[in-house]
Amino acid sequence: MAKKEKMPADLNKRAKSIVDIATGERVAKEKDPIKAAASALGRLGGLKGGNARAKSLTKKQRQEIAKKAAAARWSK
Repeated sequence: MAKKEKMPADLNKRAKSIVDIATGERVAKEKDPIKAAASALGRLGGLKGGNARAKSLTKKQRQEIAKKAAAARWSK
């Protein structure tokens, strides 16, 4: 999802900005293709990581992790 462009706080500058957008004088900034590729690659690795870790853990290890997480939640 694209981030929303910030509008100026000054009313006159805000009005000018709205008119520029409406008339097409202001062009939206394009996302850097290198950053987009790096972002997609990082997300892909993140999606794979959780499943790979879950498959490599034994049942006992998963139980210990779950107990530790529950203790952390309830200790507050």
